[in-house]
Amino acid sequence: MSKPPFNRIACASLAILMMAGAAQAQGIEFGPGGLRIDPGPERYAPRPRFDGISEREAVRIARRQGVEEVERVRETPRGWRISGLDRNGDEIRVIISRDGDVVDVR
Repeated sequence: MSKPPFNRIACASLAILMMAGAAQAQGIEFGPGGLRIDPGPERYAPRPRFDGISEREAVRIARRQGVEEVERVRETPRGWRISGLDRNGDEIRVIISRDGDVVDVR
């Protein structure tokens, strides 16, 4: 029995490693810091926004609750917080859930 040449074994091993890396969608980067594994493009993709109402819709709802002049719009984990002034010039804050329901008016 003859032994297979070293080059064939090395090429086959390299091909298997390359296919495994492609299947995992990862890359290897060589740089000033040394060897680094690139996790792939899906790791860097921005998180999708929630399916709730937009900032524009939240402001519209707040205006229906008495906000005349919007001073600040802030997104919170639970929804939106809109601060501003009412028609008398008094401060008003409206808290709106992600679904568009008015939670609180102060």
